[in-house]
Amino acid sequence: MTETTRLEAGDTAPPFTLGDQDGAPVSLGDFAGRKVIVYFYPEAMTPGCTTQACDFRDNLNSLASAGYQVLGISQDAPAKLKEFEEVDSVNFPLLSDEDRSVHDAYGTWGEKNLYGRIVTGTLRSTFVIDEHGVIALALYNVKATGHVAMLRKRLGIDAAA
Repeated sequence: MTETTRLEAGDTAPPFTLGDQDGAPVSLGDFAGRKVIVYFYPEAMTPGCTTQACDFRDNLNSLASAGYQVLGISQDAPAKLKEFEEVDSVNFPLLSDEDRSVHDAYGTWGEKNLYGRIVTGTLRSTFVIDEHGVIALALYNVKATGHVAMLRKRLGIDAAA
């Protein structure tokens, strides 16, 4: 399988600035001194991606209480991200990486098995970045269902927070 270089815990998170669902620029540097969860998903408003976004949405308070900001990144255009936000009440920034440069920097583009076929696309991945811009967790090829519960467990975050 052909894949870009993968990041690991201890690596410095590649900086980025992308437009959000409203077209406003959002930079990783905007969150310096804070913990950030950056997750990459294949396509807005598809079943798995909706499940994952709604899971983050429904758990945002417990994540925020533990000091985490959530950012979702896909190749979708800002207009589609805006529709995703409105249809599914997404309550965190959705960032548009149409040229795939941030996907490439994070190693989230490559070959994957989709229903028995090898395709090239976004590898559903999540990165936890600490207050100093260092990757604390790099999780590739995660499952949409149950992902946030697994992440909370790994980070020691109580769901009731």
